[in-house]
Amino acid sequence: MSLVTPVSVEKLRKALHAKAKASPEFRFYQLYDKLYRWDVLVHAYCRCRANGGAAGVDGETFEQIAQGGERAWLEALARTLREKTYEPAPVRRVWIPKENGKQRPLGIPTIRDRVVQTAAVLVLEPIFEADLQPEQYAYREGHRAQDAVRQVHGLIRSGYDEVVDADLSGYFDTIPHAELMQSVARRVVDRQLLALIKRWLVVAVEEDDDRGTRRRTTRARDEKRGVPQGAPISPLLSNLYMRRFLLGWKTLGHRGRLDAHIVNYADDFVICCRGTAAHAMEGMRAMMRRLGLGGEEGETSPRRGPGQGVDFLGYTIGRCYSPRTGRAYIGTRPSSKSVRRVMQELSRLTARDTAWMTAAEEVRRINAVLTGWSNYFCLGPVSGAYRAIDRHITHRLRWWLCRKHKQAGQGYSRYPDEYLYDTLGLICLGRRTHDFPWAKA
Repeated sequence: MSLVTPVSVEKLRKALHAKAKASPEFRFYQLYDKLYRWDVLVHAYCRCRANGGAAGVDGETFEQIAQGGERAWLEALARTLREKTYEPAPVRRVWIPKENGKQRPLGIPTIRDRVVQTAAVLVLEPIFEADLQPEQYAYREGHRAQDAVRQVHGLIRSGYDEVVDADLSGYFDTIPHAELMQSVARRVVDRQLLALIKRWLVVAVEEDDDRGTRRRTTRARDEKRGVPQGAPISPLLSNLYMRRFLLGWKTLGHRGRLDAHIVNYADDFVICCRGTAAHAMEGMRAMMRRLGLGGEEGETSPRRGPGQGVDFLGYTIGRCYSPRTGRAYIGTRPSSKSVRRVMQELSRLTARDTAWMTAAEEVRRINAVLTGWSNYFCLGPVSGAYRAIDRHITHRLRWWLCRKHKQAGQGYSRYPDEYLYDTLGLICLGRRTHDFPWAKA
């Protein structure tokens, strides 16, 4: 089974998108049968398998499915959808630690539910993509977080030097179901598919308590709000509801009256203004209350840029200085928090309890982190951050090698940079900037 989108599936998605784009008022009334189309279901399964992930509440894994026969498993799933006997299982909840000491809830649906939700995304995504606002950069093909950073950078350089930084930390948990379903039904009138989305929204949650027993809760059903984070359908639904806010911002005249421009990525957005940040923040909070998003707010504050700097999606956008001329300019660079976070991760990878690994295995794990981090943080003058991380990881790896081989000292003479880079194959971030013309500015 290939991960390449089948021609038939791509043709279906292009047809749906073209119809939605050409007819903004058109409502799609026959979509449910597309979920169990064999090409759609097989491709949905391949995408879920490529993403991997832990088992849901039923404990079923991809290895078990493969042993029993993937075709037979998919045929059985298609039959339950066709006969309308499919029912989603409860979601298994795990908690992911956050940097501020809090925890973020993550829901893990069963593989069966993940495949059906992914099939629904394949069908619904091209329809709603036609309606999403240009300010929305998350979870969209051809859009990246770096594009959102570039947009904010361009606005600040153009004189929008007051920025409202609004991180809605409780956004996913507070989306009201009734209003969300109205947003879906504006385009989709297939009652079978609408009923299926409703069931996904109110599915029960299971988690293990401190005594090892499972506890089931129905908070989403009881409170009639929240989109489960971790489900394949959640990014699409969260984007769709955020569209309400972005469209309302323009319709109510805030963008034109306040000359305030929003850049959004998932539950994080900034509003760039020219001297109207206080009014923009007041208007934003009023709209969030009207939309039923009155949950916990993250850092929501006006900032004066570029001197103060604005942190957005891991970057700091503000005043930088050329190392050659000392000239000040507005640039983007990895934030101090982002640099500190990757250093903490590298320290964890080189902790004493990992000394049982071979040096090749250890360097491979380190390189995976360095590659992923530098692939994302490649905008603006990154050389300073790269050098700091290089110094940190070479020190940590030397320390790790000394502990592994029970050698005293820091290992500077025994394990010089040439040995770490050329023999062990450690990635040097400083060398990567040779291909970044802006990184040397």
